[in-house]
Amino acid sequence: MTTPTRAQAVASALAELSALLGDRVSAALAVRDHHSHGEDTHTPAPPDLVCFPHTTGEVSRIVQIAAAHSLPVIPFGAGTSLEGHVQATFGGICLDMRQMNRILRVSPADMDATVEAGVSRKQLAKSLEPTGLTFFIDPGADATLGGMASTRASGTTAVRYGTMRENVLGLTVVLADGRIIHTGTRARKSSAGYDLTRLFVGAEGTLGVITEITLRLHPQPEAVSAAIACFPSIQAAVDTVIEAIQLGVNPARIEFLDGSQVDAVNRYSGIGLDPVPTLLFEFHGTSESAVTESATMAQGLCHEHGCTHFEQQSSLADRERLWKARHDVYYATRAVRPGSRVLTTDVCVPISRLAECIVATRAELDHERFPAVIVGHVGDGNFHVQCLPSDEEYPEAEAFAHRLVQRAQSMGGTCSGEHGIGLGKKKYLPAEHGEALSVMRLLKQALDPENRMNPGKIIDL
Repeated sequence: MTTPTRAQAVASALAELSALLGDRVSAALAVRDHHSHGEDTHTPAPPDLVCFPHTTGEVSRIVQIAAAHSLPVIPFGAGTSLEGHVQATFGGICLDMRQMNRILRVSPADMDATVEAGVSRKQLAKSLEPTGLTFFIDPGADATLGGMASTRASGTTAVRYGTMRENVLGLTVVLADGRIIHTGTRARKSSAGYDLTRLFVGAEGTLGVITEITLRLHPQPEAVSAAIACFPSIQAAVDTVIEAIQLGVNPARIEFLDGSQVDAVNRYSGIGLDPVPTLLFEFHGTSESAVTESATMAQGLCHEHGCTHFEQQSSLADRERLWKARHDVYYATRAVRPGSRVLTTDVCVPISRLAECIVATRAELDHERFPAVIVGHVGDGNFHVQCLPSDEEYPEAEAFAHRLVQRAQSMGGTCSGEHGIGLGKKKYLPAEHGEALSVMRLLKQALDPENRMNPGKIIDL
């Protein structure tokens, strides 16, 4: 019997998917190109087909059709990933999950909610406003919650509220053969069997397609205060962070911007800060006196470390302006050198090594030809570097990123604190995990023996 060519397999799958989904499957070049990349600089790779499912049942059937025709399956959320997570390197069927965007259940009494994978974090936060609850994980972009779970996302509030790992209670997942499984329960703890929820959180679609997520919610704080602190050096700023964490100041957010990043934000957002190493704090509490006490403690620590300016901001408008400027750093940095390429990377180190790592990184960047900035969720040891090389300089930026990862790993850190692995950081996993990487391959082979679920990401078979 003659084995069908890929074109024949795609044509047959398209016929079956059209019968299932109607016009919610597309082979149009423009649609495929849109789904060929995220916000990264990895080479785009379009899928053969793009599907827009509405239910878990439809996802299961699409995966079964893909299996019947030996086609890969690549989940797609908001397209905001940074390490080549959504490139269809081997072609196949892209599952755009954004039309699965229903909030299925909210339980204020239990402080949890179940949502479909295409719900965005801002959509969920908006819907929760009448309940007095919210979902705090904030990676900056308005990512889908399915994508955030798949990449184990975190963001500015992780220092107090944790990452997606701590805030996902359970999942509905479609496996490579189309089976639908449910992991976890709504109970706050369990000792029943393997923790499959944590296995799929961070798997980047390589073990199955997440279609529903049950999330832990948090009360809206009664009082919120923000503060800006400027420092004469990176060392002084990061030493302040380390001491604040050790002394239990307990901020909801501590963000670090180096002088180059502040300068870029000033130009883009007009916020008017001194272009020096800067910390942005946010404090949550049950009363104004509680957040004032935390801010006063932080102010004292800042001045002990040579802070040149400390300003507290309690009004909602000022806080929103401040954090919008922080979330705009990606676009503010790109505006520094219009038309340049962009290389964005992140690492995470033990907080005791954070100052050493950032100072060494900035010193190295100061000798590069391309401009670059540093910004970080320094309360948990995670920071990002955004480089703006020309085409000629791009290999130099890649070499810098490689050295940065090696520096972080040598300090007991990780090649990625929150961006994930995708295509971009696979090469660093052997050094980080050693023999454990072979166990990951065994898990991949057990759940996806044909290597069709987002193949080429995290590990190669």
